[in-house]
Amino acid sequence: MGQSRPCRAKALVVEDDPMQREMIELLLAESEFEVISCESAEAAELVLRSNGDSIVLMLTDVELAGNMTGVELAYVAKKYSPDLDVIVTSGKPLRQRLPDGTLFWSKPWAPLDVIRVAEMKASELSGSGSRRS
Repeated sequence: MGQSRPCRAKALVVEDDPMQREMIELLLAESEFEVISCESAEAAELVLRSNGDSIVLMLTDVELAGNMTGVELAYVAKKYSPDLDVIVTSGKPLRQRLPDGTLFWSKPWAPLDVIRVAEMKASELSGSGSRRS
């Protein structure tokens, strides 16, 4: 119908496994998110540095390409944006403490979990307005 769409919420996906990353990207895109993807925490930190205030959701694996882990990235992300919703996933038990407000999902998680979180975040943003300026 030619209607213009409002600015979509941005999600950051940090996963070194290409198949996992693509699946999460597709699930978030289906939930109307604009998705930025990285395979390393270092690349994700650059994204957070330049787009941190516009990203509302970050999903990261613990084990990533590069030298930084997903847990370390969660702390970095919370420094840039304390209100950012962060989900850390791993197929192994988590041995480090996560920053306050960060969720941990043990693998395998269900695709429906991603959709639920995305829809809850979208609903929250549409109900209270976005944090973007």
